[in-house]
Amino acid sequence: MSLTLENLSRVVDGVDYIRDANITFEAGSFNVLLGRTLAGKTSLMRLMAGLDKPDDGRLIYNGNDVTGQSVQQRNVSMIYQQFINYPNLTVYENIASPLRLAKMKESEIDRRVKETANMLQIDPLLKRYPLELSGGQQQRTAMARALVKDATLILFDEPLVNLDYKLREELRAELRELFRERQCIAVYATTEANEALALGGVTTLLNEGRIVQTGPVMDVYRNPVNTLAAQLFSEPPMNMIKGRVTDTEVTFDEYSHHALTQELARLEPGDYWFGIRPSHIGLVPNNEDDLEMSMEVELSEISGSETFMHVRNRYFEMVMQLMGVHQYHTGSPIKIYLPINKLFVFDKDESLVHTPAQVTGGSV
Repeated sequence: MSLTLENLSRVVDGVDYIRDANITFEAGSFNVLLGRTLAGKTSLMRLMAGLDKPDDGRLIYNGNDVTGQSVQQRNVSMIYQQFINYPNLTVYENIASPLRLAKMKESEIDRRVKETANMLQIDPLLKRYPLELSGGQQQRTAMARALVKDATLILFDEPLVNLDYKLREELRAELRELFRERQCIAVYATTEANEALALGGVTTLLNEGRIVQTGPVMDVYRNPVNTLAAQLFSEPPMNMIKGRVTDTEVTFDEYSHHALTQELARLEPGDYWFGIRPSHIGLVPNNEDDLEMSMEVELSEISGSETFMHVRNRYFEMVMQLMGVHQYHTGSPIKIYLPINKLFVFDKDESLVHTPAQVTGGSV
């Protein structure tokens, strides 16, 4: 059982919502669509569900062309970021509603509702109404209604975005467990790179309606095909700075030079883009060969136990993600340290030509 999208396109008022999408979702797989707002995640899901029709291309399900099939003809469930429950029905009846539409036997409805509610830990709430529930309980109810009918395709359109951090962490963990033994195809849309990493499975990067890269989550994260993929799959986006490789060194500006490492010496002399994740830049050196750079603080944002610091010099600007609280005034001079062994390198066409040596073992 698989779902294949062949050259799928959708155009609305002259705007490409989806353009030439080619991807296959396998049975039993958990898939993540990662992209910024308006990247095309919801549009792609609506085409997969049969809610919209493509202007070009085909959807092949289990070898059969289902492009023209309506949503009613497909065994599909979709869960949105809003809590979509029937307010006049109890939790039990909300979960049971798709089974009643399918005219299933009452005994089978009761078995499935209770089993699914227990799986999502809402079985004590079956007699309550949605307005008597917390946000997390309402979303669990909506998820239970989608899961109860054993759909072969389940689509999650940013279902946790309106929940608080703790609830999101709990439900993410539950989602991974829920689909380990199911043979359906699960597709989960998110704007957050960290959520894609936490969920695992197969990740597809989308940008302006086009697929940028797809593959196992860690492969895509560790080996972005180009600068766009690298920035999409980094939170905050990966820093990109221009540099030049000579026979003996790599240079980023007139002050920042570094002798070629064994790995970088494999590059042909020339101009490159160098990528560094915000979390890898430090205020103190972590390695003997970290490159010291003189910068100026542009903005310092404290977010819980982290600080996001925007720094710049006259050549480029970067974002740092620092653990702990760091208070700096705008305009303050600062020294930062760039780990050469953490650099991604892209050619002038912005295609990946070098990944950090730690890709095979350590953190990237």
